[in-house]
Amino acid sequence: MLKILRRGAARPEAVTPDSGWRPPADALWLDLIHPTREEELAVEAALSLGLPTREEMAEIEPSSRLYQAHGATFMTASLLARRGDDGQGRADAPVTFVLAAGLLVTIRYDELKAFDLFAERAQSLEAASASSCLLGLLDAVVERLADLLERSGAEVESVSQAIFARPKGAQFEALLTDLARAQSLTSLTRNSLVSLSRLFSFAALAPEISADHECAAHLHALQRDGQSLTEHANAQSGQIAFLLDAALGLINIEQNGIIKFFSVAAVILMPPTLVASVYGMNFKHMPELDFPFGYPMALSLMAISAILPVLWFKRRGWF
Repeated sequence: MLKILRRGAARPEAVTPDSGWRPPADALWLDLIHPTREEELAVEAALSLGLPTREEMAEIEPSSRLYQAHGATFMTASLLARRGDDGQGRADAPVTFVLAAGLLVTIRYDELKAFDLFAERAQSLEAASASSCLLGLLDAVVERLADLLERSGAEVESVSQAIFARPKGAQFEALLTDLARAQSLTSLTRNSLVSLSRLFSFAALAPEISADHECAAHLHALQRDGQSLTEHANAQSGQIAFLLDAALGLINIEQNGIIKFFSVAAVILMPPTLVASVYGMNFKHMPELDFPFGYPMALSLMAISAILPVLWFKRRGWF
């Protein structure tokens, strides 16, 4: 599918390019979403450019993601897209941005919330050029990543309070699952920010941006935002690692407490068991067999042998 944003338009409009198709003269942004091979060929012929394929976009070499060819600037970054049946999962989604012939061309194979947000406020932004359109779109991407970091940060804070409050009967399994989910989201967000930081540095070389002081200043602000968010993601990853160690330590303490309880119980029951075992033997000649108070004596011995370890453990503070 191909969507076109025209100068002054409220929203991008969908078109179906065919052979001989040409973009409108007032077009600013061509957004290729899940493009078919026919759509790719039509856009390539219209712009006299070779667009990267999906396989080429997935490559991680900087030379394959950031380059200039035939007067156009090609930039590929890894953004975050929703995945999974419930739409709650996240995964890397390579997106290519191309500045060429006064147009911004984007190629993507996932639905991205940042693109939808930018499309909704395109008219209010009043983008005057393809480069300003690119920077506005990148603004929306950075804003979306910041929102994701805030969301995972709130979840981490909630888990932190639950771990250290340690309410009775708390289940650490659910907390560890929440931590793992937050760490995955934070890590993916950091990877996306690192990818974008490379894109920002390379975008400064694009003639459309370097020749426009306003766009250059806007790009510099984006670089600062990306750097601060990357540092925030690093700090959040460190906090998650600390909470994971703390949760595992508390789990070990609880397990040690359980083992200690059974160990103390076993020691307390050992002497009474010994007394009961002695007087449970079936030998014919046993001195206490004819003793009238043998049964109360055996019970008293078992009680005393159980009470003495309890008193000793209490004195040591183990019980």
